[in-house]
Amino acid sequence: MTSDQNFESGIWETVIPRSRAGSWRLRQVEMSFLQDPSFFGMGMWSIGAGAIGVAALALLLANTDMFLAKPEKAALEYLEDIDLKTLEKDAVTFKAKALWEKNGAVIMAVRRPGCFLCREEATDLSSLKPKLDELGVPLYAVVKEHIKNEKKFYGPQRRKMMFMGFVRLGVWQNFFRAWNGGFSGNLDGEGFILGGVFVMGPGKQGILLEHREKEFGDKVNLTSVLEAARKIRPQTSASEKQ
Repeated sequence: MTSDQNFESGIWETVIPRSRAGSWRLRQVEMSFLQDPSFFGMGMWSIGAGAIGVAALALLLANTDMFLAKPEKAALEYLEDIDLKTLEKDAVTFKAKALWEKNGAVIMAVRRPGCFLCREEATDLSSLKPKLDELGVPLYAVVKEHIKNEKKFYGPQRRKMMFMGFVRLGVWQNFFRAWNGGFSGNLDGEGFILGGVFVMGPGKQGILLEHREKEFGDKVNLTSVLEAARKIRPQTSASEKQ
């Protein structure tokens, strides 16, 4: 065997055993690491902590207004041209402007009549009726239960709150407020399209107040309703002027 051969042989004789021993030690470390119960415990804890963090972030974002649809203000011309009909057996269809063209009006666009939150707000608005009567301003409710296609009073941009509403802190506060107030309801009808309240001036006086429901149970401020109603200037006919 030459010196070169001895050198190569020496290399192979020394490297191969060391490599095998190193590989064996590595496998021993890996196996002992995997067999350690604390490894799995730490892994599950990390996964659980990550899941809780993601859920907390999602809950935080759901309780901001970041993902809420921004309401589009309604123009007077848009509201005036809406077709409404009465709920009697012999329904009468008329233009919405007939509700307010002479004396103005306070109008609640009800999200769902069977909703106990909507009933709470309707009751609050009804408490203003004596003062509204003194001002000569009528109070109306518009519902969408018997409308198949157009729901223009809930537009121009119809906004919906789906199941995100049930993770919002404000919605749960509204639930408990209405529940503690003794209000109850049912599950009949569509309740995801958000409603609102309008105070309309007669003629071309326009929209004096427009409250768009931000979330379930987001009630209008009653003081603001009265302040807007006091701004109404009833239309007088030519004969009344004489």
